[in-house]
Amino acid sequence: MSSDISLGGLQRRALGLARELARRRGRDRLSAYRPYAKQREFHDAGAEHRERLFMAGNQLGKTVAGSFEIAMHLTGRYPGWWRGRRFDAPGRYWVAGETRISTRDTVQKLLLGDPERPEAWGTGAIPGAAIRTTHRASGVANAIDTLTVAHVAGGASTLLFKAYEQGRAKWQGDTLNGIWFDEEPPLDIYVEGLTRTNATGGFAMLTFTPLKGMSEVVRMFLEEA
Repeated sequence: MSSDISLGGLQRRALGLARELARRRGRDRLSAYRPYAKQREFHDAGAEHRERLFMAGNQLGKTVAGSFEIAMHLTGRYPGWWRGRRFDAPGRYWVAGETRISTRDTVQKLLLGDPERPEAWGTGAIPGAAIRTTHRASGVANAIDTLTVAHVAGGASTLLFKAYEQGRAKWQGDTLNGIWFDEEPPLDIYVEGLTRTNATGGFAMLTFTPLKGMSEVVRMFLEEA
């Protein structure tokens, strides 16, 4: 009888440990990120190019690559295989999509976790233990406006969520270390966002499927390639 009880106790303990390990891994997905070749090429290009475009079809890992790169810059946690741009101190960054809702449902979800479940925030690309503060946006349910993230060098990085629909005027007046455009921006919005990085020599990266054909933004990158 005692052997059965002991065995049952060990099994329950092992199950509990397995669940805790899974929980911790779920809140530190950054440590497990391993890019495939195209994603790796995109990351590596950041070491030499301020402006980068990852243009590919749907469901090919563009936004995933963008989210994990932003998480690295926010935290200063770069893996051994990293050959891209590095920031050794906390910085200020923007991420943006077409609308505030689409930004919440794609970029925010990948960076933080399910927008509708605040208890899941910390299960995205940004490690849960590194998230210091989150400030909700007004007018859009479960959307985040600003968050701060602990950097390994000390202090905290700041991340703001933006949308192209806000118009160019809402994109002025800030100084950034980097900006990530998920989905193709209008040219004036792209130029304004890039301008925010000029003083720091920061970066602008874009991830999108070219649904607008040979637009001004697409043409600009193809002509420079």
